[in-house]
Amino acid sequence: MATKAELETVPGVSQPDPATKDFIFQQTMYRIKDPKKSLDFYTRTIGFRLIEKLDFPDSKFTLYFLGYHKAKDIPEDRKERVNWMFQQPATLELTHNWGTESDPEAKMHNGNDKPQGYGHIGFHVPDVDKACARFEELGVEFVKKPDAGNMKGLAFIKDPDGYWIEILNGKNSTRLV
Repeated sequence: MATKAELETVPGVSQPDPATKDFIFQQTMYRIKDPKKSLDFYTRTIGFRLIEKLDFPDSKFTLYFLGYHKAKDIPEDRKERVNWMFQQPATLELTHNWGTESDPEAKMHNGNDKPQGYGHIGFHVPDVDKACARFEELGVEFVKKPDAGNMKGLAFIKDPDGYWIEILNGKNSTRLV
């Protein structure tokens, strides 16, 4: 296992350029088939709040931005809210191309099927077993349950489009080292 100092010597790793000191990881984008199903999953099941919805009628798509933010922190004024939203770390952008919800041929590639590429997003939860019991009650599809496989104590579930979501507790991650 690498020490903190050794992490800085991994081939290809550079010290962050001072010009990037104010950069944030702002969003991950998923294309979705049916916004009703996806919004229900990410708000009710995962606990995100819808921060903003942007419609683009000329291009026939809608963007939904979600995150873990308190309602009181989200600006009321639309322009202020959009500006604020694009400065928040770790939001999820759901992109809906109009008509896919009724197109039986529309299918999203989850990145885990062949050819592999993108893998998953992950959520820290206070108690993996309790979260997974709740997901099971809600009918969420599992890729891996907490006690299955070689990596115990974490789970993978699927969203309505088949994207994988890792469910973990950071305190349990020490088992990996």
